[in-house]
Amino acid sequence: MKRGAGGTPGGIGLFVIGVIMALAGGYMLMNQIVVTNTFWGWHLPVFGQVSAFGITLIFFLIGVAILFFNYRNPFGWILTAGSLLVMLIGILANLQIYFAPATLFVTLGMLVLLVGGLALIVRALLPARQ
Repeated sequence: MKRGAGGTPGGIGLFVIGVIMALAGGYMLMNQIVVTNTFWGWHLPVFGQVSAFGITLIFFLIGVAILFFNYRNPFGWILTAGSLLVMLIGILANLQIYFAPATLFVTLGMLVLLVGGLALIVRALLPARQ
């Protein structure tokens, strides 16, 4: 008996076509998504708009300066790593994701390729019906 995708009989052709369809649909869908970042900061009466990223960057630079002066200083490592972590969390927390305008035909094409490809992959991995 001939073995195919996932050790099941047959299904190699369906599996390959499903992978190609799912990859094409997934690529097209991801290509339509726009990711932006909002400004994260505060408005202070004296200083105007203050960037939280800028404040965190100051602490990062102080940590780097401490490390250049003495790389064994644990405070420098904590300050550098902590400010990098805060910057990363701040960027990720303020991401906004939008679906770029597309025609209904293009959107349906992307979704049919993605879902149809995934369905063919699952069908190829399941044992053949008798």
